[in-house]
Amino acid sequence: MKITSLLIAFVLLASCSGYEKLLKSSDYKLKYDKAFEYYNDEQYVKASTLFDQIANVYQGTRNADSVYFFQAMSYFNQRDYILSGHYFSTFARTYGGSEFVEEAEYKAAYCFYKQSPRPSLDQSNTLKAIQAFQLYLIKYPKSERADECKEIVIELREKLVEKSFTSARLYFDLADYKASLVALNNSLNEYPDSKFREDIKFLILKSSFLLAENSIINKQRDRYQDTVDEYYSFVTEFPESKFKKEVDRIYETSNDFIK
Repeated sequence: MKITSLLIAFVLLASCSGYEKLLKSSDYKLKYDKAFEYYNDEQYVKASTLFDQIANVYQGTRNADSVYFFQAMSYFNQRDYILSGHYFSTFARTYGGSEFVEEAEYKAAYCFYKQSPRPSLDQSNTLKAIQAFQLYLIKYPKSERADECKEIVIELREKLVEKSFTSARLYFDLADYKASLVALNNSLNEYPDSKFREDIKFLILKSSFLLAENSIINKQRDRYQDTVDEYYSFVTEFPESKFKKEVDRIYETSNDFIK
């Protein structure tokens, strides 16, 4: 048992020693071969390090696209979506005639997708992912990945819708009803088919009501009239709304003031 453990340790030490020597070597053909060998053995950290070392050496050669593509793939398989996304995007711009270009463009979009955060955070990468997938679908409409890409775009759009709604609702929660009306209407204009449409329309109505309620006297009548108008818009669209009781109360209070 002890001899076996020592043998394994010796093999590992020899292997590491060989790899360290390889990194210091100026034999770029050997590094090229070993980089692909490590990649095929799923030793992506070692593969990426070697690809990094030989990328500039192979620039302008017939093997350049293979080196750059698998350099990106090595980082992708390490789940380093920032670096691999950068390499895939650069590859797609540089090697448009390569056999790997379609895969690179898909992977570049997918890397943005993997960097897309939860809805409460900045959605720059979400927008980049949507744009990249849409461009991919335009260029490769018959791709076997087309349906998958469309589903991802829908998922990402839902995230933008939620971000827009929560950002607009924040003004309501802060009791800034004038700003709330602007933000909620902007959200609705930007995403008219929002899954939060009923909630947004209700908050627009309630913001209008609370703005009127907290206004100076000479502005109240006009603002209560705006509230009544919002009420009719709401009940026309959502006659059986989950907010029906409160909506009716808002209408009655506003209408009584106007009368």
